[in-house]
Amino acid sequence: MTDTLDAADLGPEATYRLLSGIVVPRPIAWISTLSETGVVNLAPFSCFTFVSNKPPLLGVNIGRKAGRRKDTGAHILARREFVVNIGHGGQLQQIHESSAEHPPEVSEAALLGLATAPGEAISVPRLAEAGVAMECRLSQVIPFGDTGAEFFVGEVLRFHVREGLLRDGKIDTLALDPVCRIGGPNYATLGRVVTLRTMPQTAKTVTAAP
Repeated sequence: MTDTLDAADLGPEATYRLLSGIVVPRPIAWISTLSETGVVNLAPFSCFTFVSNKPPLLGVNIGRKAGRRKDTGAHILARREFVVNIGHGGQLQQIHESSAEHPPEVSEAALLGLATAPGEAISVPRLAEAGVAMECRLSQVIPFGDTGAEFFVGEVLRFHVREGLLRDGKIDTLALDPVCRIGGPNYATLGRVVTLRTMPQTAKTVTAAP
């Protein structure tokens, strides 16, 4: 037997619950932003990926709450800067707790006891203990759907990688110990890693603009 659902019959909350359990596992962008008054905001977003390697561009979908932009989205639009931090397994509880809704004047980083370090290429601070932190400048915002969701694309200006994670230009993923989001308040770690043969690939190059 198969359960068949008509997408047109599903409201936005039901559709979100369904898709968030299907599109798994999802990496978590732990985004730090800075308010106009200097408050460090921190929130996790799991609709996250990279969209270009030259220049390096990251993309993250940021929805709205009751029709209003979340603090993260509002801050990015105001400053056009943000940091994507990659948390590790030891920070799982803090990652989850940073998703709680607080007034704009509350700093989740301070509330959770997370130390920050000043940005180097931008004004927004990064998380000092994150395995990887990427300082980004906003490139573009693309609206999608009927609920006001927006896909934010940022260009990475500076990579900060914890000592010992970078080997021959690649990240030691096991040492990074990233966590991922699955449906509901559920998370997972890497678990078993299977290594297969390396496939030959044509080298990536810069192409002329269309």
